[in-house]
Amino acid sequence: MPNFCAAPNCTRKSTQSDLAFFRFPRDPERCRLWVENCRRADLEEKTPDQLNKHYRLCAKHFEPAMICKTSPYRTVLRDTAIPTIFDLTSHLSNPHSRHRKRIKVLTDEEVQKMKERRLEYSIEQLLGKKDTSQDGTEIIDAPQLTPHQRELREFLRSLFEVINLIGKQSLPLSFTSKDEQDGQPLVISTFQALLENRINAGDEFLRGKFEAAAVNEEYCPTTQQRQLLDICERCIREELLQEVREGPFFSLVTGELVEFPEGQHIPVFLRFVDQTNTLREEFIEFLSFEGEELSIVDKLESHVTKQWGLSMENCRGQAHAACGVLGIRMKAVTNQLLEKYPMAINTPCSTCALNIHLANSIPLTGVQDVMTVLKKADMFFKASPLLQVELDSAISILCQDNVEKGNGLKESCRETWTELHNVFDVAVDLLEPLLLCMDSVHDNEDLKWNDQITSDAYTISEALADFEFVVTLVVLKNALSFTRAFGKNLQGETLDVFFAASSLTAVLHSLHEVIDNIEVYHEFWFEEAVNLATAMEIPVRVPRLFLRKQQAVEPVEIQAESFFKEYLTIPVMEYITQEVKDIFSDNHLRALKCLSLVPAVMGQMKFNTSEEAHAEVFRSDLPQPDTLPAELHCWRIKWKHRGKEVTLPSTILETLQHSDVKFFPNVNSFLKILASLPVFKLGGDQGETGQKRLQAYLLDTPISHRSKSLAMLNINYHIKMNLDEMVECYIRSFPEDKTDLTNGSSEET
Repeated sequence: MPNFCAAPNCTRKSTQSDLAFFRFPRDPERCRLWVENCRRADLEEKTPDQLNKHYRLCAKHFEPAMICKTSPYRTVLRDTAIPTIFDLTSHLSNPHSRHRKRIKVLTDEEVQKMKERRLEYSIEQLLGKKDTSQDGTEIIDAPQLTPHQRELREFLRSLFEVINLIGKQSLPLSFTSKDEQDGQPLVISTFQALLENRINAGDEFLRGKFEAAAVNEEYCPTTQQRQLLDICERCIREELLQEVREGPFFSLVTGELVEFPEGQHIPVFLRFVDQTNTLREEFIEFLSFEGEELSIVDKLESHVTKQWGLSMENCRGQAHAACGVLGIRMKAVTNQLLEKYPMAINTPCSTCALNIHLANSIPLTGVQDVMTVLKKADMFFKASPLLQVELDSAISILCQDNVEKGNGLKESCRETWTELHNVFDVAVDLLEPLLLCMDSVHDNEDLKWNDQITSDAYTISEALADFEFVVTLVVLKNALSFTRAFGKNLQGETLDVFFAASSLTAVLHSLHEVIDNIEVYHEFWFEEAVNLATAMEIPVRVPRLFLRKQQAVEPVEIQAESFFKEYLTIPVMEYITQEVKDIFSDNHLRALKCLSLVPAVMGQMKFNTSEEAHAEVFRSDLPQPDTLPAELHCWRIKWKHRGKEVTLPSTILETLQHSDVKFFPNVNSFLKILASLPVFKLGGDQGETGQKRLQAYLLDTPISHRSKSLAMLNINYHIKMNLDEMVECYIRSFPEDKTDLTNGSSEET
């Protein structure tokens, strides 16, 4: 909830201002002075605890010298600060205005006493020997440091520079070399090597610190390296979280499991709109993925509230990109979070096609095998351009009679075709060329390929040549054809997303029609699969594993068509239908329909939109909900009667950047909350940077060399590093560490 300033004639609130807001003090005497200077009679009846809990004053009511900025993200008041700057007369110019903060009228005697108290306070301030800078801001008297303490801080600063360099460049903490004399493997610390490099490059301070050290002495022990990494990670995370808190609304986005030496973790991103109205999705932390779903929910909730200092009550969306068993478990996590926080709307992620999201979440082994094989095939051809040439050759051979189709397939394969909305259509058309290409690579008659490539080709070929794979792929293609256009619109322009919300009823109607007539649809789909398998010389049969289990129980013959209808087509259709209903809940649809606030959508609808009915979903989040109907009316009138030279903003972010939106506080809040939902496009590549850097780190770093802290530094290297803040944080965090860090002496830090 936003903080409102308690001062009379002050309408500032925290959601519309970068100003700091301060609580009333609990000290009775000081609190009395705050209330007295505010001149609000209604506050005199309240206790200091009540005032401290419910009332705030913004920084505009304090002298600049009373405000201290202790860090880039922390502003505090001096312990003796008293507000003295108030506007007590502006309401008189408009006697008909509503004035809820009634100003107390003082007698001459009361005014005189107040002046005397202010004079006493001024004398105290003068005797306090405060130092102020030329611009009037207070300079905090820092404790005098001994020469050794100054040297230690300078040394720590150098260490943090090195550790940040290691993180940004994605270097391992150690690497293996060979001894020059006996050729034996030698493990070298990257940290040590970089420190020596700085010394050799002319860093006289470090040279002086280490010139008396033994040649083989480790400059910075492994334990301390981990401490430095931990401080870097904490400072970067705090810098990001401070921007999230200023929002204050956000969404949770998680990715696929990541393997580290200490176990499996899921990456957690936070999506939010910052104070510059820029939509961002930032990586925050790797969360250990151990235990049952309830344990994971508790762990995630604990991180959000206790470690990150956020409120789950401000979480407005969640998207969990996962497949297979992880997808099933994350769905359970999603449902438990929704039970606790109904406003944390479950949505698909904007970076993943809806059909792929649906297929990934289907809990059928055959479906998950298809998704895995498609990913393997995509990675296989990315390994070498020559493999792509081999696939193009196979496409040309099999598409001799339809050159246009062949060119289309080649074009799709040059993109990341496994991420397309029509991925299953492409995969069905590509199945024969894929099998032909894999067989050719595996045969390796020209000895062009190494053993690893031929082995991978054989593995993929065996999977493609299985009838269960063929029929599953065909069923997915046909079943998900009803959601393909809907999903594509969700990732399209804002107007497409708005109309997609209205088309969901038709999508669900089509899915139910298929279920009601499943016999007919399955017959056509199975026939298509049989024809494709026949063309590829794949025998039509029931899966071997099922037959073996069936024979052990009851040796009854079962037809392939009946088997796949019961164990594939019907479960797939029922799951897709239910999943679409679950994802696009009432709250989710109302949120999508709130896109009518975007001026381009309003224009397309001839300014006849009615947002009030949908706006209820976020009503409690608005700064002035009582004025919402009137504000929405003014918002429509503003754009309807715009000048001819004014172009209607077409996206949420474009609308937020428009200067006039600040005069519509409810609309402004609405748009920020909408933008933070994971279903909407991030806009360009800026928001996807964290996801791309994570994937790059995982591809470039072997599991044995991976570090959660180094990954945090590498992914967030765009965050400004405050080395001085890191040094102070280190000294505060490890006060018991009194080691010189250079020669083992026990001097005070």
